[in-house]
Amino acid sequence: MTRTVRCAVLKREADGLERLPYPGPLGQRIYENVSIEGWKQWLQRLTTIINENRLSTADPGSIKVIEQHMLGFLFGEGDMGKLPSGFQAAGSKK
Repeated sequence: MTRTVRCAVLKREADGLERLPYPGPLGQRIYENVSIEGWKQWLQRLTTIINENRLSTADPGSIKVIEQHMLGFLFGEGDMGKLPSGFQAAGSKK
């Protein structure tokens, strides 16, 4: 049986995640408030954030930056979560 959530990203009801996508209280919050589609959008943004900012998921300092972006993108909290300044998608004109 599929569960639904009021997705903080999509701003509408949508299918919820099957399990916690991230550890700890933040993972629980995401599980309760972010849909499968919203999480997929975050993962696409995460790739851009990691590449543009040259972050490493093995570095505790980078993890903190990623979490700040996560809170900004998923919940609109803080100043992070938007695309990095000056970012241009591959194939776009400069």
